[in-house]
Amino acid sequence: MISKYYDIKNLKGDLTGGLVAGVVALPLALAFGVQSGLGAIAGLYGAIAVGIFAAIFGGTATQASGPTGPMTVVSAALVASAIELTGSLENAMGIIVLTFLLGGIFQIIFGFINIASYVKYFPYPVVSGFMSGVGLIIIILQLFPFAGLSSAKSTWLVMQDLPRMFTDFNWQALVLGGLTVFVYYVFPYITKIIPSALVALIVASIAAYFLQWDVPIIGEIPSGLPSLQIDGLLSIDSNAYMLIIEYALVLSVLGSIDSLLTSVIADNMTKTKHNSNRELIGQGIGNAIAAIFGGIPGAGATKGTVVNINSGGTTRVSGTIHGLVMLTVLLGLGTLAGYIPLAVLAGLLIPIGFKIIDTKGLKHLLRVPKADAFVLILVLLITTFGSLIQAVGIGLLLASLLFMKRASDIGEQGLRVGTLAGFDGEKPWQDELEFYENYKDKVFIKHLYGPLFFGFTSHFQDEMKNIPDDVKALIIRMDRVPYIDQSGLYALENSVLELHTKGVKVILTAVQEQPKDKLASIDIVPDLISEEHIFDNINDAFDYLKTNFKL
Repeated sequence: MISKYYDIKNLKGDLTGGLVAGVVALPLALAFGVQSGLGAIAGLYGAIAVGIFAAIFGGTATQASGPTGPMTVVSAALVASAIELTGSLENAMGIIVLTFLLGGIFQIIFGFINIASYVKYFPYPVVSGFMSGVGLIIIILQLFPFAGLSSAKSTWLVMQDLPRMFTDFNWQALVLGGLTVFVYYVFPYITKIIPSALVALIVASIAAYFLQWDVPIIGEIPSGLPSLQIDGLLSIDSNAYMLIIEYALVLSVLGSIDSLLTSVIADNMTKTKHNSNRELIGQGIGNAIAAIFGGIPGAGATKGTVVNINSGGTTRVSGTIHGLVMLTVLLGLGTLAGYIPLAVLAGLLIPIGFKIIDTKGLKHLLRVPKADAFVLILVLLITTFGSLIQAVGIGLLLASLLFMKRASDIGEQGLRVGTLAGFDGEKPWQDELEFYENYKDKVFIKHLYGPLFFGFTSHFQDEMKNIPDDVKALIIRMDRVPYIDQSGLYALENSVLELHTKGVKVILTAVQEQPKDKLASIDIVPDLISEEHIFDNINDAFDYLKTNFKL
C-alpha cells in the first residue's frame, strides 16, 4: 500500500538526495556539537533527531534539518551561562535539557497559533545584524582551537586573551586547520560531486593520525543509541527559571526564522509552497526529542536542503534518510570520529562563520537609510559582544521607534495599502482607463501607497510573484511612496530580479526623492532598472511602452 501514500518513482531521487545531504551534514554536526560546549556527540544526536522528525512532521517536503550556526551560538551561550550558574557541566545539564525541550515546545505552540505569519515582520537590519554577529561569534570562538589552544567561552574574553594565541600557538594544529580551510575552498573546483567539507575533514584527520602530531582531538564518542537525559530536570534551582525561559524563547524564535527562510529557498527551487505552521510544529517536535537525548537544537539547514534538492530529493523521505545516515554513522563509526582534531573542526567552522555574515547588508551600510545602518551595527555589536537576547529585543524596539518617527515626519498615520492586484480584478485609475482597455493582458500596474518598509515587504514580494509569466511589462506607480527603508529596498531588488527571469520589464513612475536616491545608492538603478525605465508620470510610461514594445 506504499503507493497510496508515496510515489515509488521518487525513491531513487530521495535516496540519493538524503544520502548526499547526510554526508554534507555529518562534519558540521560534529563541529557544531563541539562549539556548543556539549561535545561532538551532542551535535550528532541533534542532527539525527531533528533531521528525522522535522522531516516526518514538518511542512517543507525537501527540508534537511539539523544543527545550524545561529542555533549553535545561542546554545553555546546557554551552556556557558548554565555552567556559570551551577559550577559544572554535569550540574548544568538539567537547565540545558529543559531549555532545549521548552524551546521545542514553544515552536510547536507557534505552529498551532500561526506565529509564522508574524515572523515576516522582522526588519532586515535586525536580522542582518544578528546573523552577522552570529557569524563573527563563530569565527572568534574558533580562533584558539584553530591554533591548538583552549578557548574562553565568550567573545570578549577571547579578544582580551588574543596575545596568548600569538605566543603559545601549536604550529601543527595551525597546519591542520590551514589544510582544512584550503581543501574546503579548493576542492569544489575539482569536483562538486563529493562535499568539500567532508573531504577536508577526512584529509586533515588522516594526515594528523599518520603523522602522529600532538594536537587536541574530539576524544571518545559514545557509540550506540543515546540514553534519556531527564535525570536533572527535577533538581533545577528556581533561580534558573528565568534563564531557561529567556533562552528557550530565543531558540524557538531563531529556529523558526532560520527554518522558514530555508523553506522559502526550497519553494523557489522546487516551485512548491511550504506549510509554515506545520514546519514549525515539525521543527519543534524534532528539537524536543533531540533535547531529551542530550542533543543540541537545530533548524532547517540551507546547505543541506539545497544539496538534497539538487541531488534529486523531492519528498520528506529524503530528509528522513538524511537523518538516518547520521544514525548509521553513530552506530558504526562513532569511535573513529573521536580522532578528529579540534583544529580541523575549527577549519570547517571559520568558513561557515564567514558565510553567515551578511556581506550584502554590510556593503551597503553607507548607502541605506542612516537609521537602518545604525540599527544593523548596534544589533551586530550587541550580538557579538553582549547578549543575543537583548540584541534582538533592542533591535526590534529601535527599528519600530525609528519607523514611527519617520512616519510622523512624513505626515503618515502608518501604512495604507491598496489591493495591489494590478489590473487583474482591480479597477484602473482614471488616467489609466484608455491604456487598460487596449493592453490589460500584457501590462500590469501596481499602485503603492505609503512607505515601503519592513512591515509590508513580505506582502509586496508575494504580490510580485503572482504576476503571470506572459505579462510583458510591470508598471509600479510610486507617486505616494515617500520613503523606502533597507527591507523595502531589498524586497524590491529581489522582486525585480525574479521578474527579469520571467522576461518582464519593470517600469517605475513618479518616484519621489528619497526612494530614488536609495534605489540609486545600491545600484538597483541603473543595474536592474535602467534610467530610461523611470518616468515622471504614467502617460510618459504608456507612450514608451507603445513605442518600444510590441504590445
